[in-house]
Amino acid sequence: MPLVLEARRALEGRIRRTPIEPSAALSEAAGIPVFLKLECLQLTGSFKIRGAVFVLSRLDPEDRRRGVVTCSAGNHGKAVAHVARELGIPAEIHVPRGVDESKYQGMLALGARVVRSDFEGFDETERVAREEAARSGRPFLTAFDDAQILAANGGTLAAEVLEDCPGARAFLLPVGGAGLAGGFAYYAKTALPDARIIGCQHALSPALALSLERGEAVLSLPPVATTAGGLEGGIGRTGFEVLRPRCDAVALLTEDEIFEAVRFVLDRHQYLIEPSSAVTVAAILTGKAGRLEAPAVAVISGRNVALPTLRTILAA
Repeated sequence: MPLVLEARRALEGRIRRTPIEPSAALSEAAGIPVFLKLECLQLTGSFKIRGAVFVLSRLDPEDRRRGVVTCSAGNHGKAVAHVARELGIPAEIHVPRGVDESKYQGMLALGARVVRSDFEGFDETERVAREEAARSGRPFLTAFDDAQILAANGGTLAAEVLEDCPGARAFLLPVGGAGLAGGFAYYAKTALPDARIIGCQHALSPALALSLERGEAVLSLPPVATTAGGLEGGIGRTGFEVLRPRCDAVALLTEDEIFEAVRFVLDRHQYLIEPSSAVTVAAILTGKAGRLEAPAVAVISGRNVALPTLRTILAA
């Protein structure tokens, strides 16, 4: 866990320590105390600021001068744009064609060069971004497939959760590329061997579930139409290798179930959250998280959602 401790030191005073809030309604539904880790209240609207601060602050002077290339479904790009502007680092961010408009505009407003892909899916867009980084000699900043990202995005988050909610033993985590889930699971299982880790995914893009079934990381999946862009696509090798022996269950949620969870959090807690982050709440509401026998924490990973998307969710 030394890398997590290093990440915590790097993040000190540069991000928010987001609160944990009890949810009476989810506790009633689950039959045990349930808490929400409100990373939706984080700077730039998601947990991704943790990894962006840590990785960008460790770049050498020459890489800072050249600038970075990255690929993002939105939140990672917004975080990179924010930190890159603070540090004076040029940033080029490739995004899928159907990226959430609020995230796209947020990246532009922060001064990044944003390249909208010809592809709908994350995986194809990332391939183009990596090719551009290699062609131009700039470092490619992965959104999830790196030990530094796991340590900062998931490890530091887990450390806060375990300190602020020491009785919790079940942890529900959104899983896309596994930058959050992998780091969180590593830290939590190291500190609490009896911790239960539940990965929550979109049913149409179940990279973690497929990877566990096949015994190897499913790095790419066909694009799917979803408002939960952060859950779409393949899983990273780094995160999967960490999750493989530590993930106790996977919950697969539909678009409609995710929409219901967004509405539930808005109604019961008055927080607007994005669909990708609502998957953990959906897992509890539907019972797909399985039987929870100890206090649980559902990580709410972000809030960045465009108004047209919100209208669709509320009208459904």
